[in-house]
Amino acid sequence: MTLDDLPTPCLVLDLGVLKRNLALMERAMARHPGVVLRPHLKTAKSREVAALAAPNHGPITVSTLAEARYFAEAGWRDQIYAVGITPQKLDAVAALNAAGADVKIITDDAEAAAAIAAHPGKLRALVEVDVGEGRGGVPPAEALPVARALGQRLAGIFTHAGHSYGGRSAAEMEAIAEQERAGVAGAAQALREAGLTVEIVSLGSSPTALHAKSLAGITEVRAGVYMFGDLFQAQLGTHPEQDIAVTVLTSVIGRKPARGALLLDAGALALSKDRSTEKAPRDYGFGLVLDLDGQRTHGEAIITRVHQEHGEATPMPDLPVGTKLRVAPNHSCLTAAAYERYHVVDGSRQVIATWDRVNGW
Repeated sequence: MTLDDLPTPCLVLDLGVLKRNLALMERAMARHPGVVLRPHLKTAKSREVAALAAPNHGPITVSTLAEARYFAEAGWRDQIYAVGITPQKLDAVAALNAAGADVKIITDDAEAAAAIAAHPGKLRALVEVDVGEGRGGVPPAEALPVARALGQRLAGIFTHAGHSYGGRSAAEMEAIAEQERAGVAGAAQALREAGLTVEIVSLGSSPTALHAKSLAGITEVRAGVYMFGDLFQAQLGTHPEQDIAVTVLTSVIGRKPARGALLLDAGALALSKDRSTEKAPRDYGFGLVLDLDGQRTHGEAIITRVHQEHGEATPMPDLPVGTKLRVAPNHSCLTAAAYERYHVVDGSRQVIATWDRVNGW
């Protein structure tokens, strides 16, 4: 089977590009002996990708309980469920752990921590601290009450420097990476000085993982989007533009020569509506148009408009209806979420495998 044979829209994963991106992160992590890479599988959601990114069933990060079950059943037992836990979900996590998994959870709330401490099941948790992103987490100086509420269930300290996506140079990324490191390592040290045991000190985003000069005081790094990359990460310098591993295969369904446009069968659901225009220096619309071989034959053509099942590409040559194209996504995590499987290629149109994904929560 080749890409010409596939129904559209569908998701294409280039194995060679994926392996290059994994090797890039491996080289970055090799600069920090003793620090473990705990790859985040929230983008890939695939056991086949996990086998490459976390070989020998190494530690992983997940973002849903569905992912936790899917990977635990296949042997990836050492996990962090990296979304703030609610008391209603504790039974599900405890059941996974009773079956042999070691799924650790996170919280930034003292009442939730008390519920974790009181639960009869096997649970361990990390305190989430905010080092600048402004999403989840308490300030590092306020981690102690949450940690004390966890009692013997305390496993460590956790943070995510999502504000690294606002960096625009290597120097800025290095500065944010150091802010991230210092914040979470300082919080861990404060807990230890208070007499608590802190086993895990966990941080990570793809940009800071690649640019950190020092990871002193850190035990593990979590990063995920580096595996596939996307147009936004390419603009941040996480990888070259040609190393976007995931594209959407689409077909021309209409021609609009008066406005130099083609209609495609990849719209908002197939591509997502995440443009990242507030953060990225360049606006690629809803995706960059490539030819069937994944090359920029069509120059600056982008997806300028999307409806639920329609995408409009401009400026485009007048190609026949049925012509297949590929679209590089702005945000591969959201784009991939619409699909149940990857059609795997390796630098050509030949489909060498089909890999499933886990979706839902």
